[in-house]
Amino acid sequence: MVRKLAFLLLVAFVQVGTATAPAWSDDAKPFVTAHELDLTKFLPPPAALDTPEMKNELAEILTLQVTRTPEMVARAQADAEENVWRFADVLGPRFVKETLPKTDAFFARIAETEGAVVDPAKDFWKRPRPHLYSDLVKPVVPLSKSGAYPSGHATLGTLMAIMLSNMVPEKRAELMARGWDYANNRVVGGIHFRSDVVAGRIAGNLIAEAVMNQPDFAAEFDAARAELRAALGLPQS
Repeated sequence: MVRKLAFLLLVAFVQVGTATAPAWSDDAKPFVTAHELDLTKFLPPPAALDTPEMKNELAEILTLQVTRTPEMVARAQADAEENVWRFADVLGPRFVKETLPKTDAFFARIAETEGAVVDPAKDFWKRPRPHLYSDLVKPVVPLSKSGAYPSGHATLGTLMAIMLSNMVPEKRAELMARGWDYANNRVVGGIHFRSDVVAGRIAGNLIAEAVMNQPDFAAEFDAARAELRAALGLPQS
């Protein structure tokens, strides 16, 4: 278990985060919940308030406030949407919800899984968002009063990138890089501390492994993969 967790931590660090509510099906069910995967047993606690670590993380956000470009702001604002279709800039114009119902249904369950696992951990740690910790922080994305740690956006972005990479391994590097950028935009937007995003990437890897071990995963994944590859004009093998 220790060796496996160490591997997942390494993966999370080397892979190239109020949020808008995800536009998923209302009847989507999570693959796993916090009952099966309790993140508080795997993630370290966030830095305590008024520690040097916390102040360093705040300093990064304040520096970004005066150095981020209009293009960076626009990207962070667009990525505030929790939506797998944000990966269309990697997969192309054929990657659209209207023609990929099985893919949409699969990622609806992935999104529900993220919330079912991450939200209890957020409530457990109750880490304040940067703008609630310091009134110097001026986010450029929708505000949220939910716990900051771990970042749900970073978790979901990592999860989506992993699943899409397994469906379209031909674009694995680009998809994982896009997931990294999706998570990083939560810091750029001023709504998360850096360690929230790091923890989210770790959580995304942990959840991905748990999801892939569920008995109902393979059939839905395979159907979505086949649909997506057909839409992109890729071979099924």
